[in-house]
Amino acid sequence: MFKEINGLPGHVLVIHAVVVFVPLLALLASAYGLVPRWRPRLGWAVVILAVVTPVVTWVATESGEAFEAVLAGKGYPPDLLTKIGEHAAYGVTTLRLTVALAVAALVLWALTSGPVRTRRVPAWATWLLTAVIVALSGFALVYVYLTGDTGAASVWGSTL
Repeated sequence: MFKEINGLPGHVLVIHAVVVFVPLLALLASAYGLVPRWRPRLGWAVVILAVVTPVVTWVATESGEAFEAVLAGKGYPPDLLTKIGEHAAYGVTTLRLTVALAVAALVLWALTSGPVRTRRVPAWATWLLTAVIVALSGFALVYVYLTGDTGAASVWGSTL
């Protein structure tokens, strides 16, 4: 299922969504927490991204593992497979950070949105959750970069 899409490696197609959605989730979830007056306008986007982004990131991770198995089966050099292993490790960390960020964003939305707003939550709790979101956003952005950089170096490192 994750190996190919229309004859192309699925991984190289899906990763583009991760490169777009993770930074969008990081940016919008942080803005949602930091600028309360924007919450009514950003809430729907944060919720959609918090649901879609972890799914897309998981699909990229699974398709990457399938692609790695294909490359190993074709007898690719061990040094290249080592680079791909490093890339895969960064990808797993990116997935974990993305899931944590999405959960934190959904919790903040649930605590602050109009229809579900919990009035008994102290203001400091909202700001603490926002700080967690900003920190997770920073880490997620760093790991998206590291994942993409090691993946690109694996493919293009000796070509260019």
